[in-house]
Amino acid sequence: MNEFIIVFRETLEASLIVGIIYTILIKNELYESIKKLWIGVAAALVFSVLVGYLVYVLKESFSNESARALFESVFMFITAGLIWYVIFWLSKHVSDRKQIEAETNTAVQASTWGIFFVIFFSILREGFETAIFLLGSFSMTGSFSYLGFTIGAALAILIGYLVVVQGRKINLRSFFQATTLLLVFLASGMIAYGTHEAESYLVKSDNLQLIGLEDKSDISRPWDILKPTETKPENGILYKYDEAKDLYYHPFYDKGYIGEFAKGFFGYNSNPNYVELVFWLLSLIFGIRMWRKFYA
Repeated sequence: MNEFIIVFRETLEASLIVGIIYTILIKNELYESIKKLWIGVAAALVFSVLVGYLVYVLKESFSNESARALFESVFMFITAGLIWYVIFWLSKHVSDRKQIEAETNTAVQASTWGIFFVIFFSILREGFETAIFLLGSFSMTGSFSYLGFTIGAALAILIGYLVVVQGRKINLRSFFQATTLLLVFLASGMIAYGTHEAESYLVKSDNLQLIGLEDKSDISRPWDILKPTETKPENGILYKYDEAKDLYYHPFYDKGYIGEFAKGFFGYNSNPNYVELVFWLLSLIFGIRMWRKFYA
């Protein structure tokens, strides 16, 4: 689900940018610049994948569990902040045809490689955001949906083609309204997960005394439910089995079939601490108010 939302949203904007520039170049018969356009798109995609890979390698380089938990916490907060930035940015600049046309005309007049740099940096921004958001989602759930990724990209490219190249009238604002609201929930989930990983860092590094606690059991939680069991319940057909830990997870446990989806979508946790819950609520209120201001 997250993969579809993220890839669809970012690819749609990228498709609109590429489509608008391509239409201008075709209209003016600037075929040499069209070649530079596609080279720029390809180069930006390669660099985006490279950025995502480097961040993943950095994350995996932490052999110390407490250091990895701290990295995950910081990374989640940064990613959530980036999502909010994207919401602000898109509310003002998405499919700003006049601005894109002006930049394209300036680039064409500057040099034959002007178009390359315009499209390269535009698509690189979208690709960078996509890579970081997907890594954040993967960190939360530990899984990746190639189907969601593929469908999201294909649908976004199709809509971009129909709108810009074919001139079809599609209410893009509705698409951005819906996907932005879903991103608000995703960002709040990342804030919650980042807070939970901060707790993990304090526990694993034996630094709970920094917040005035002696042991993990001293951490107050609004709820702590559906704990894993070593034996499968008689009616546990929907229980998820973790072979590595030899444990069975209730469907609504945050590692169960349903709970895992809810965790990735809006940050559900079956044993949150109070700070985590408060941060989640505050970030969700902030995100929804921001969404209503710019999109509702």
